[in-house]
Amino acid sequence: MAYNARNAFDFLPPEAALPDHEKRRQALDLARRLPALALSARQAAASAQAGLHGRRRAGMGENFWQFRPFIPGEAAQNVDWRRSARDDRLYVREREWEAAQVLWVWSDLSGSMNYRSALASQSKLERALVLALALADSCVRAGERAGWLGLTRLTAARDIVDSLAVALIAEGRLNGESFDDLPRAAPLRPREKAALIGDFLVEPAAFAACLQRLSVQGARGHALMIFDPAEEAFPFSGQTEFYDEAGDLLRAGRAEDYATVYRSRLAAHRDALAGSARALGWTFSLHSTERPASEALLNLRLALTADGAR
Repeated sequence: MAYNARNAFDFLPPEAALPDHEKRRQALDLARRLPALALSARQAAASAQAGLHGRRRAGMGENFWQFRPFIPGEAAQNVDWRRSARDDRLYVREREWEAAQVLWVWSDLSGSMNYRSALASQSKLERALVLALALADSCVRAGERAGWLGLTRLTAARDIVDSLAVALIAEGRLNGESFDDLPRAAPLRPREKAALIGDFLVEPAAFAACLQRLSVQGARGHALMIFDPAEEAFPFSGQTEFYDEAGDLLRAGRAEDYATVYRSRLAAHRDALAGSARALGWTFSLHSTERPASEALLNLRLALTADGAR
């Protein structure tokens, strides 16, 4: 059995760069998979949109939502006198919350994301792409602007899934470089948001520095850590061969002997990432590739909306 040990055990970056022919193969493989993933993204976005229907709430906005009874102690200027004149009670006009109008999406497309065990129907890379594209589509459907962090401009075009897919294909083919496991984008503007999706099997300090760089002007966002169920359960026993991104091999005579320390390090790693996110005002969550993509997408939209309400 072959497994990417460095991506699930050591939490260290690869010690050697991928050869050029491997970079080209990864880029072409991504281009081949993108059309089907774009279709899955649209389907997930439509499903999440149905889940968001009816979840309006009061807040700062322009669209009328509902009248509610006046609460003693509120400012008198909040009273809607025209509505109140039709009854013997005082009423306040509530407006619907308007979420941020700008969202940047990004997903990790590096080699570690290609892993898929027999316990999952999709690789981490496929799931991350579906979620990033679907989230952008969902934002546009809601009247917001979205873009791929560090790659495209913001847009509100209805064909955003196709335009982002084309940009990703061009990026891989033209640059011929391996993709980064964290975004290198410049700081975001105030009140902008970002959704970062990846396995985040990097040093916690690098993760924290990335969020700090993006947030320096006051921007906020959400980090979704994707994992294969095997990366959490560690269902390996007996003689097992583990490979890292650079192709280095670790032979374990009894893989089960690694289980306890592995799970301990994984929990500590996740705690460190979540703590870094919270310290900067970001939110953080986990998603297993054995769960439906629509479930993660709905949770992403709700997390980003809740963040905007603070």
